[in-house]
Amino acid sequence: MNKLKTTIRNYGKKNLTEASCPSDPINLFTEWLNDAMQHEPYEPNAMTVATVDKQGFPSARILLLKDVGPEGFVFFTNYDSAKGQEIATNSRLALTFWWPATERQVRVQGIAEKTSVDVSSDYFQTRSKESKIGAHVSNQSQVIANREVLDKQFSQLQAVYTNTNEIPRPEHWGGYQIKPMKIEFWQGGPHRLHDRICYEKVENNWKIYRLAP
Repeated sequence: MNKLKTTIRNYGKKNLTEASCPSDPINLFTEWLNDAMQHEPYEPNAMTVATVDKQGFPSARILLLKDVGPEGFVFFTNYDSAKGQEIATNSRLALTFWWPATERQVRVQGIAEKTSVDVSSDYFQTRSKESKIGAHVSNQSQVIANREVLDKQFSQLQAVYTNTNEIPRPEHWGGYQIKPMKIEFWQGGPHRLHDRICYEKVENNWKIYRLAP
């Protein structure tokens, strides 16, 4: 096995204390996300979404957070994809956000529910024309013969909608809202003594405690 040669980074730009934490973790998450948007050059709303398949194997991929509020975290995808099928079997999943510029990480455990048809349709219409067509063309996670299959189908559908941007949302495409049950905030600290503050939902209230790094 080859040992990886990496630069050891000593964190310590900021700290995180219990006294500085609001009672609602969504408020702290929103503050951190807004901070990341000022410092991260590319897609600060990127997150790892981890699900579990029928065999119990974890599966993770990068998606983009599209909304966050009191009811939770929202992303959109193909319901027939591998992640969609896994969520249908087990609605418990995890999200991870990593912002190296601000030396912060957020981990979320929660329950996924489909957003309403109206929410999914309204968001779909905000997407670019090409992205809308792509949602129709891609049978996400399914085996295909080659790249040319996708390109041909895309060109054919593009021709159908040449004169309009109003493309209907496919029934298999929509949003998930993740209702958080636990959220951990990680702030990088010096000497690997990082700050980890955890919020856990207990009887509709948030319990706050510190974890060892």
